[in-house]
Amino acid sequence: MDFTRRALVAAAAATPALGAGAARAETASPPPLPTELPARSAFAEMPFVYLDSGATHPMPLAAKAALSDYLAYKTRAKGAPDLDMGELQKTMVENFAALVGGTADEIAVIQSTTMGENLVLQALGIPASGGRIVTDALHFFGSYYTYGRLGEAGMDVVTLPMTPEGKTDMDAMAAAIDGKTKLVAISAVSTVNGFQHDLKAVCDLAHAHGAYVYVDLAHAAGTVPLDLRAAGVDFAATSSYKWLMGDFGLGFLYARKEVLSEIARPWWGYHQVSRFTSHVLPYDPPGETVADYAASETAEGYFAMGTTSWTGVVQLATTLPWIRQLDVARIQAWRQPLADAVQTELRGRGYEPLTPMGSPTPLVAFALKDAYGKLGPLLREKDVRITVSRNRFRVSLSVFNDMNDLDRLFAALPKAPPA
Repeated sequence: MDFTRRALVAAAAATPALGAGAARAETASPPPLPTELPARSAFAEMPFVYLDSGATHPMPLAAKAALSDYLAYKTRAKGAPDLDMGELQKTMVENFAALVGGTADEIAVIQSTTMGENLVLQALGIPASGGRIVTDALHFFGSYYTYGRLGEAGMDVVTLPMTPEGKTDMDAMAAAIDGKTKLVAISAVSTVNGFQHDLKAVCDLAHAHGAYVYVDLAHAAGTVPLDLRAAGVDFAATSSYKWLMGDFGLGFLYARKEVLSEIARPWWGYHQVSRFTSHVLPYDPPGETVADYAASETAEGYFAMGTTSWTGVVQLATTLPWIRQLDVARIQAWRQPLADAVQTELRGRGYEPLTPMGSPTPLVAFALKDAYGKLGPLLREKDVRITVSRNRFRVSLSVFNDMNDLDRLFAALPKAPPA
């Protein structure tokens, strides 16, 4: 019973249209994906102003149509498309790799960003290896728990504070990274305030001391230009339900191919297999073992485990090539005046900024004590959706937003920070 990895893995991905030769079901006719910004026509008409894509991004109508095709395929309905899920996943991975400056063999499909971070820790033998981890307060706050527990397990964890300007001090990072440092863990774009790290500068510091670099891409992939290989990033992970416009349950792990030989497989699963021959089933060739096998020397060969969310695949098969067609650098340039307008208006009203002025990312945040209690009900009443936390609020700008949305936001917010 011989079979290849292609037979083992049902894969996924995209063409600029909707998918690898699939005939579209008659009931799912997607709207054309616009090539100009703002791309409001790509999304359903919303009953509120949505400035919260950094929490969960709306699904484009074309991705919804792709899901309809997939559901018809799964129900084996008459006239349903005959989808090649393996080809879709393959192309999806290629599109993601191109988006972040990697190659397809450096990408593994995983469940979530947090899973990717934990897989990297296990592959590096942390915490058994001992040593230091350097991170910062602008990393994903869910990782505070992870690195807190690693500190309890014996790792020397250094968490660099946020500066008054909303940044991480690179001199402080340089002082913290030493010969005992095993890992530097950061977010490329901070979920807290949108601060963007200089990835090459971080990697140069870490590599000079023999440390690896892990990067959370959840707010960077699809929002700012990335070239992970050029920057020297060792590992990176992201989910897809934010700026990649996918859904929960599907993410990506990047592992620079040069580091694979230096790490251990954190787990084993048949999706890692590149060659397999069993010797115990009827008509199998004889052999001295139950089976002969080999694992692929790729990111997938190290980190893949179980099955992939096919619903996530068909969505990303639509959204990733569209994001690439819009061009992330063009999205960033078009978005910047909106971000600057939020900064200028709310700073002028006396709100306490968390985001550095001129930050080139889609997130703009402000500190406000009891923000949830003071702003939450008011914004809901005015049909404006942003992230409102305990002592912070954050505006997220995506490809469908425009100045009309900001005018609604400015009208809804108090003219001065509420006491």
